[in-house]
Order: sequence, then structure tokens, then C-alpha cells
Amino acid sequence: MRHNLHNNFDFQEILSRIEKLSSDSKPLWGKMNVEQMVAHLNAFLETALDINNHKRMFIGKVIGTFFKARYVSEKQFSKNSKTHKTYKFSDVRDFQKEKIRSIDLLNQFYKGGISKCTTKPHPFFGHLTAEEWAIVQWKHYDHHLRQFGV
Repeated sequence: MRHNLHNNFDFQEILSRIEKLSSDSKPLWGKMNVEQMVAHLNAFLETALDINNHKRMFIGKVIGTFFKARYVSEKQFSKNSKTHKTYKFSDVRDFQKEKIRSIDLLNQFYKGGISKCTTKPHPFFGHLTAEEWAIVQWKHYDHHLRQFGV
């Protein structure tokens, strides 16, 4: 079974790793600082929770489904991949507020289960099932937590 945020063990592991982050955490790669990274995770989890919605990208409509299988696979995300502008934050963020928000959103996603997942399409990959959203969210958190050494 693939890691996913609907699985209690995987959920608890991600929460534990989030707790290890501090405002002094530095990236091993990439351009985001820790506050921007957590805000980025929060925005993407808000998409899965149907709190925010982003228009489907034209390029995603054309080629997104061809890349979806890799996206939801067990393969890790690539380092230094481009971040879409809707999930990129360059302003100053409050680390503690972002961290608290992240924990709250993670709890909403886990406790809400399948019923809390959006049925709207991913901006690039298109329709994802609740299970696929849970896999992708775990992979995304894992990717960025590894980026910051936790």
C-alpha cells in the first residue's frame, strides 16, 4: 500500500515531522524558506479540501492525464521542480501561524477522510480520486519535509 494521508500511521508520521520544523530550518535544495514552504503546503492541501480552487491549466488539459500515473505513483517528486504561481509565496510569512495552520489542515484532511476531498479537478492532472489526493498530499509533504531535513 502506498503512503497516504488517510492512513493513520502516515498521517501521524507527517505530523511528527511538521513538529520538528522550526523558524531556523534551512532548505537542502530549492528557493523557498521554511515559512514559504509551509504556506505552499497549506495552499495545496486547501485545494484538496476544496477550500480554494484553481482554474484548470490549458496545458494540463492537453497533457496532464499522461503524467498523472507517475504523479500518484510511489516515485518521489523531483527536486527543484517548477512551482505554479498559485502555490508560490514570496511575501513574508509568520512561521508559527503557518505551522499551526498546517497541523489544522492535516487534521481536517485526515479526520474528514474521503468525504472532505474535493471532486474538482487538479489544476494540471485533472480528476483525482480521494485516494489519489491522499497519496499526492503525503508525497508532497514528504518531499518538502525532506527538503528541510526532517
